[in-house]
Amino acid sequence: MARHRRATALDEDKPELSISPLIDICFLLLIYFLVTTTIKQKERDNSMALPSAAPSEAQPDIQPFFIKVSNDGHIYANVGAAQELLDTEAQGTERTLPVLDQRLEIYAAAAKAGNNKPLVQIYVEGEAEQQVVSDVLNHLAKHDISTVTFTDLVAQDEQLK
Repeated sequence: MARHRRATALDEDKPELSISPLIDICFLLLIYFLVTTTIKQKERDNSMALPSAAPSEAQPDIQPFFIKVSNDGHIYANVGAAQELLDTEAQGTERTLPVLDQRLEIYAAAAKAGNNKPLVQIYVEGEAEQQVVSDVLNHLAKHDISTVTFTDLVAQDEQLK
C-alpha cells in the first residue's frame, strides 16, 4: 500500500487577523468612558419657556430684564446709554457671575412681589462663546426665571444708526 500525501493548499499559510478581540476592546473602552463621564446636573436640564413664532399683541406687565453677552465674554445689563457692565468672566469651578446673580435676585424678587412673571431678553453677539451663554442660562434657572427670549433687535438698531 502506497501512502499518498495530500498537498496542502497555499491559502492556509496566509496570516489572518482576528477582529473579535478588537471589537471586545472597543466595547470595553466605550463602557469605560460612559461610566467615567460626569455630566453637571445644572447644565443638563434647564427648562425654559421660549417664545412662540407668532408674537403676542399683549404687552407684558413687567419690563423685561435685558442681558447682553459680548464677543469678549463680558455680560452687560440694559442697552444704549443705560448699558452697564455686570461681569467680565465666570469665577471658580462653579462658574459664578456674582453681579449678574445679585441683579437677577433683585429683579426676580421685584417681579414676584408684583405678582408678575420675570421676563428676560438675551442678546448674544455673533462671536460670543457658548459657555458664557450657558452660564447666564444657569443663573436664570437658579432664580426660577423660565421666560426667556433671545433677541437680535440690538443688532438691528445698531445697523440703523
